[in-house]
Amino acid sequence: MSIFTPTNQIRLTNVAVVRMKKGGKRFEIACYKNKVMSWRNKVEKDIDEVLQTHVVFTNVSKGQAAKKEDIIKCFGTDNQTQICEEILSKGELQISEKERQVLLESTFKDIATIVADKCINPETKRPYPMSIIEKSMKECHISVKPNKNSKQQALEVIKKLQEVMPIARSQMKLRVSIPGGKAYRNKLKELAASIESQNMDEGNLQMVFLIDPGNFRKVDEIVTNETKGKGQLEVISLKDIQEGDEALE
Repeated sequence: MSIFTPTNQIRLTNVAVVRMKKGGKRFEIACYKNKVMSWRNKVEKDIDEVLQTHVVFTNVSKGQAAKKEDIIKCFGTDNQTQICEEILSKGELQISEKERQVLLESTFKDIATIVADKCINPETKRPYPMSIIEKSMKECHISVKPNKNSKQQALEVIKKLQEVMPIARSQMKLRVSIPGGKAYRNKLKELAASIESQNMDEGNLQMVFLIDPGNFRKVDEIVTNETKGKGQLEVISLKDIQEGDEALE
């Protein structure tokens, strides 16, 4: 879609419109496609990479800019960038039905991935495969919201899944021993959420560290397969994440 805006005489292409109603009036901003959700999921932090122009519209497709008096009355400021950020965070992304379906499927997978990465089965002390999480989400008829942050939705999904299956947020505390393990140290450090101790004793690597459950299989692959069975991996304990923690890092 190409939009010509007489207000600033620039042609906007590849436009994604975000709309918000406030004070009984409609306001819109013009964004780059695929950037709106990146901003909401805190992947993209540069507002200039998201907004096509720092102009608040009443109708993007017609190039109609909002009147200054309406902006001040509804938002209490005429700072267009500040208002654009509010609309970007709280407004509704305008997309076609086909685009919405693709976005719903993508968001569903994103949430399932986050849940699988951050949670374990407290009975077996092991992570769930993502396929099990997806299946359980479908059986619980969990609907996702493409306009909402995936990590925040994952918190809500975990609470719903806890009603039908044993699942808990947790980090795993591991002890790894690898003879001649210097070559594997950096690989393991990249997978660790935090490292409690590490040392090289005559070339033998000893590490104790915390990981998100989703990284357990990668650690196991390194310790068991890449070392050809020479390494040892032990799950020491689980660090429970309290329900009050309302953020997924």
